[in-house]
Amino acid sequence: MSAFHADIGFEFGMTPILPETPVTIDPAIDSLELITWFGHAQRDLPWRRPGVSAWQIMVSEFMLQQTRVSRVEPIWLDWIARWPTPSTTAAAGPAEVLRAWGKLGYPRRAMRLHECAVTIAAEHGDVVPDDVETLLTLPGVGAYTARAVACFAYGKRVPVVDTNVRRVLSRAVHARDEAPARARDLEDVAALLPEDDAAAQRFSAALMELGAIVCTARSPKCGLCPLSSCGWRAAGYPTREAGETPVRRVQKYAGTDRQVRGRLLDVLRGSTVPVTRAALDVAWTSDIAQRDRALDSLLVDGLVEQTADGLFALAGEGEIQDARAKLRR
Repeated sequence: MSAFHADIGFEFGMTPILPETPVTIDPAIDSLELITWFGHAQRDLPWRRPGVSAWQIMVSEFMLQQTRVSRVEPIWLDWIARWPTPSTTAAAGPAEVLRAWGKLGYPRRAMRLHECAVTIAAEHGDVVPDDVETLLTLPGVGAYTARAVACFAYGKRVPVVDTNVRRVLSRAVHARDEAPARARDLEDVAALLPEDDAAAQRFSAALMELGAIVCTARSPKCGLCPLSSCGWRAAGYPTREAGETPVRRVQKYAGTDRQVRGRLLDVLRGSTVPVTRAALDVAWTSDIAQRDRALDSLLVDGLVEQTADGLFALAGEGEIQDARAKLRR
């Protein structure tokens, strides 16, 4: 999900890109009518407002991956008030970052965002790069985020494709219901972009917004669609073809290892000192093997540390505790 788009993110855990037989795209999406619609229909999202920096847009991009706008907005506002620049974020400890991340999920994103801030502060003069190639060298920045930042933060004319854009493209241009990622998605969107940079940026934001609030996955509001031409509508809303690979859905949260990891992290976020194994054990009692597996994965991912005396803490805090223990000896 993008600084300008949508409710469900794309890059983190994204679906594989499938090969596709080349096709000649017929620009079925009128950029003028879509941009005009966006002017009055867009949501008032804080990262779209004047004065938001490239870094703050990048923070929103990290947060919106696989996470709904309603959950991101309050945490994003608190985050940029506390750490408005890469250098202020870099100066924070990993544990502070994990606490501020709260319940956004996929906490590895928080660690990668912190690493990204450290790199930008140290190697790029505290300024987020403006070109896709350099952005791709930053920790945690993949193909989607690099293009989203170049487009929405710097107004570059680059195609930006998330799940919402792909859905609109699939339906309006290719007359198919929502399809898996295709190798030609970027090329297809590039063919639709207006030549003017500012118009291209506006079009990209509008395309994402259309997929987020009108051309939705389960209940598209076709009666509200601003597009006068839509291949899917003209074809009678055909369903997915027999044998076609279905679009991968986000895994349910309840009862998963992700939920257990979240419970364990909640215990650590709520404590200012390292905790015992017993304190973690009571966080999930229904499946001991699953709890142990979740804790092991947190340790492997570097989100949790074990101190020399066997206690558990958020990343960075275990090391601090060990240093304090040495000083007391």
